[in-house]
Amino acid sequence: MPTAPPEDPESTAPGDSGGPGPHEPNLHEPSLDEQIAAYQREFGELDPQVEKVVSALGRLNRRMNVAYGRQVATLGISNSEWEVLKTLVLAGAPYRMGPGELAKRLGLTPAAMTHRIDRMAAEGLVTRDRDEANRVRVIVELTDEGRTKWLEAMRMATRFEADLLQDLSTEEQGVLGELLIRVLRRVEFAQPDAGGRLTDLD
Repeated sequence: MPTAPPEDPESTAPGDSGGPGPHEPNLHEPSLDEQIAAYQREFGELDPQVEKVVSALGRLNRRMNVAYGRQVATLGISNSEWEVLKTLVLAGAPYRMGPGELAKRLGLTPAAMTHRIDRMAAEGLVTRDRDEANRVRVIVELTDEGRTKWLEAMRMATRFEADLLQDLSTEEQGVLGELLIRVLRRVEFAQPDAGGRLTDLD
């Protein structure tokens, strides 16, 4: 599954942007070559090689996020709920965190985090209780149901990702991974505070 926060399909109703809905092909999107040619026409300083890389990454990320969103939707959860499940699992057993720490990890405001936890607690994906050692502190904990949803999502994602990379050899996958990590490190160095969201999606 993606490590960066995915787009939340709940945040925008299909067609709100004026484009195609989630299950409709985008018949008006130009090919990468057409897009780059148009950019070069309007902006002569463009490096077409660089633009091909970043545009391909952008399109790939968008389509992967849509695919992941459709997968988790079949499990009855949203991308935003998947983010919380993933964060709790990454924390390790017993899969517990405070809402404030969760909000920071996900780049959300406390109010948005509270709304998300309310929804997930009602769905049985997490529990929210007072810390026995500090009654002022609230603890969010993954439930068995939440962990089951996470495991099911991971199984679906693993199959999708294997299919996605099937045209690359094991060696090519390794090289691609290392190259992307180098690019990621550059972005992380230049934009160290860009791991969360610019705005809440809830």
